[in-house]
Amino acid sequence: MTFSLIGRCERSGMIGFAGATSELAGGGRFPHAKAQTGAVITQALTNPYLGHLGIKLLELGYAPHKVLDDLVASDTHIEYRQIGVMDRFGRTAARTGTSNLDVAEHINEKNLISLGNRCNEGVVAAIAEGFRMSIDEDLEERLMRALEAGRDAGGQRDMDQNISVLKVYDRDELARVDLRVDWHKVDAIAELRSYLDRFVPLIPYYSERPLNPTVGYREWLEARGIAYDDWLQG
Repeated sequence: MTFSLIGRCERSGMIGFAGATSELAGGGRFPHAKAQTGAVITQALTNPYLGHLGIKLLELGYAPHKVLDDLVASDTHIEYRQIGVMDRFGRTAARTGTSNLDVAEHINEKNLISLGNRCNEGVVAAIAEGFRMSIDEDLEERLMRALEAGRDAGGQRDMDQNISVLKVYDRDELARVDLRVDWHKVDAIAELRSYLDRFVPLIPYYSERPLNPTVGYREWLEARGIAYDDWLQG
């Protein structure tokens, strides 16, 4: 009962993922990524070890189709999984096992993998289109819009989106954006949007702070014309 995507920005080379599901803290299990390496999503009845293995294979230089072949060969329950693999060049491979619940499908093309299982019709296509249509935005915004498009197209079948996750890597080992909603009663995607809108102004601050620990984020925001109280209210 998950819909998600892996996306890459052709302009910057950044890579990231976003997703939503109904399982508590699911954002810590189904997506995996590493800067300058790639990303792997393993969802449905998730086997997180496939994500770790996939990243290791990408580090060794395996192409996504070869990574996917090895993941399939390593898991006796592979038909219960949905898997997407993208390398740092934006090459992709994806698979939807035969034991996934309808609607279960994926779209994979250069710089984009969109996946969904037990979703309403059109959700996976809406995610992909939401990503394509926001090409001029930064990657975190594109991923967020794609996730919102999936929700607005119907999201999960007969379920709320209780958790959500968004993570983006640039060139650094530390993520540029790393946001999760581990549980929300109704709409974790709306909650994630509120997190992202507050976090985006601070992306340069958290990049700078390791070299300049003397400035707090309140002072940093206000020096750039952003009133702290307004920022706090979202």
